[in-house]
Amino acid sequence: MVSFFHFDRMTIVHPDSGDWNSYFQRFMEGKMSFGSWYDHVNGWWEKKQMYSKIHYMFYEDLIEDTGRELDQLCSFLGLSPSLEEKERVAIGSKFDNMKQNNMTNYSTVHTMNQKVSPFMRKGIVGDWKTHFTVSQNEEFDKDYKQKMTNPTLKFRTEV
Repeated sequence: MVSFFHFDRMTIVHPDSGDWNSYFQRFMEGKMSFGSWYDHVNGWWEKKQMYSKIHYMFYEDLIEDTGRELDQLCSFLGLSPSLEEKERVAIGSKFDNMKQNNMTNYSTVHTMNQKVSPFMRKGIVGDWKTHFTVSQNEEFDKDYKQKMTNPTLKFRTEV
């Protein structure tokens, strides 16, 4: 939700995101530009279970063990890169390197106002805690448990 908030703030073609509190409520109600985040994620997770050509990667897992995640991705793609190639990818996929790379940081996309918020903001796992109030966290946790019922889909909020 926090990432979406900052993305919507910077994206010129999206409606005004408003302040955090109003955004929080709209997100929970699924009143987003492209519909409910919950429906989107649940729908693609269900497709992943039916189709073998969908691979999920989670940022927290990539931060925790980049090598493991790259190995899983290579296995999924049927690739056998050399150690040097894997090292180049690992270095290139580090947050700070991607943030500086014009090919990945969207700095050349004119519909994104980098002065409002950079596309690649902080890259800090758990930064959501600086946005949510205690009551918002409790409300979100309750809503999340109701809407994210697939036991095989687990998101992490910490590393």
